Amino acid sequence: MEKTKQFSKAGLLGYFVKGSVGLFVACIAASIVMTALNTVIPKVIGFTIDCVLGDVPVPDEYGGIVGMFGGIERLKRDIWLIALVTVGIALVTLAFRYCSTYFNHRADNTLMRRMRNSLFTHIQRLPLSWHSENNTGDIIQRCTSDADTISNFVSGQLVSLVRIMLMMTLSLVFMFATDVKLAAVAAAFIPPIIGYSLFYFVKAHKAFKTCDEQEGVLSTYAQENLTGVRVVRAFGRERYERDKFEKQNSYYTGLWVRLNKFMALYWTSSDFVAALQLLFIIVLGTVFCVNGNMTAGDLVAFISYNTMMIWPVRQLGRIISNLSKANVSLGRLAEVMNAEEEVYGADEGGLSGDIVFDGVGFEYEADKPVLKGVSFTVPQGTTLGIVGGTGSGKSTVACLMDGLYAPTSGRITIGGRDLTEIPPATLRRNVGFVMQEGYIYSRTIAENIAIAVDDGSAERVAHAAETACLDGNVEGFANGYDTVVGERGVTLSGGQKQRVAIARTLIRGTPYMIFDDSLSAVDSDTDAKIRAQLRKECKDVTTVIIAHRLTTVMHADNIIVMDGGRVAEQGSHKQLLEKNGIYKRIYDLQMALPDELKEEAAHA
Repeated sequence: MEKTKQFSKAGLLGYFVKGSVGLFVACIAASIVMTALNTVIPKVIGFTIDCVLGDVPVPDEYGGIVGMFGGIERLKRDIWLIALVTVGIALVTLAFRYCSTYFNHRADNTLMRRMRNSLFTHIQRLPLSWHSENNTGDIIQRCTSDADTISNFVSGQLVSLVRIMLMMTLSLVFMFATDVKLAAVAAAFIPPIIGYSLFYFVKAHKAFKTCDEQEGVLSTYAQENLTGVRVVRAFGRERYERDKFEKQNSYYTGLWVRLNKFMALYWTSSDFVAALQLLFIIVLGTVFCVNGNMTAGDLVAFISYNTMMIWPVRQLGRIISNLSKANVSLGRLAEVMNAEEEVYGADEGGLSGDIVFDGVGFEYEADKPVLKGVSFTVPQGTTLGIVGGTGSGKSTVACLMDGLYAPTSGRITIGGRDLTEIPPATLRRNVGFVMQEGYIYSRTIAENIAIAVDDGSAERVAHAAETACLDGNVEGFANGYDTVVGERGVTLSGGQKQRVAIARTLIRGTPYMIFDDSLSAVDSDTDAKIRAQLRKECKDVTTVIIAHRLTTVMHADNIIVMDGGRVAEQGSHKQLLEKNGIYKRIYDLQMALPDELKEEAAHA
């Protein structure tokens, strides 16, 4: 295992944003210019009211600009010039708004692409144990909903934060330049509003996390139900599954309803505070105007700047609130990205030699051993059969051979090399593994077989299918190997799916092959044909066959019987029968059933 780089939340956000920083900077720059231009318009309006429509003398700082337009008398006579300037400023502002939006959307798409690629690539490298501990629905929810939350926050709120801070600063500067006392009253409301937002941020954090987790549970329910729809239909459990989903959905909806009520209280109360602040400004400003301490134009400009300030302050509260959701989502993605990757390594070429289990112990959960001191040897080029009851550890032995798990104790070697020292890329290039439930993709039969190799020519696909005794079935399909199977191979029978999985492994031509109960869904006659083909095509391959049906392993050079996580018996078919132990009892039970099994046993 490789120690994956551990990301803090801020570090992970920086990692995701890498590649879109330039676009976000361009967006922020355009936003800064847009904000600065917005603050000019109230000044123009105030000047027009006082100096053009009124009789207030032109301030010295406006003298040069007024002179450019022919003096104040010209502006009084041709007031449309001021309107033209205002429209011009608005159009330039609109152009920079477009640039800001354009760069923001490009940056957002770049960020989202990087997040998706990083998450998918990292998850592909995580060990099987991690996938066993995490529900598929929850993983999907993190990679979609949580990623969207972060993307929306960065592009929608974090970028706006710069514009908001600039607008607040410029507004306050102009307000204090207009009237210090009135500006002080306006500014006095800012700390309470921000503090109020922080209070709600702390309160809402836990609720947002709970909602996110329960959305993952809901996604898991839906994913499991949709992938297992045939089982649900077969057992008539539609009502049960619907009720289970509705119960979780109601609980999840209830969480959001309570959270939204909480946030509605925040927005309503903050609206009241903002309205109260504006009321104070209008009343006090009117009094100042009546007393001659402020002109009408200054009051209009001041109210405009106050509006430009108070809404960003409230927006700041919203950003802080959304920061809670983004913080939760970032934490959930950090849990994924901080999981330790498997060191896949470079393919070192071929493997050869005996497979040796030396006192191997393994446990999925602490203090719950699945294997206990398992020892056996599979000489190169021979076949090992493994039988035993359900839960005896047969499939665990197969997973350990393929390096999907590491032994808790003892060691496993191939050709004298410890499995932990062999790069997984090398190991899985040389070990073909047919699992109990071979996953079938919603593609053509040919694509499902060729997916295990880079060069899946039609000839190689056909040869692998022939060895797996699948060719006869494929010829009966309308489109042959180009027949598209349904999701998870729903249009194929259990035996056909197993044979597709076998053909997928055979096409790789690996020197080691593991068949984990992969012939359980085929009939005895087909089982015998497949084994005959395997002996013919894979005579120099080191083979491990796990099965419940003894006829599948009778031909093996050596057979081990698993019982309670230990090797209870070991030997050839004849030797095990003579021991009169577990193997003999299983043999007697199976041979007492159909006559075809007796004939198969005699033939073997």
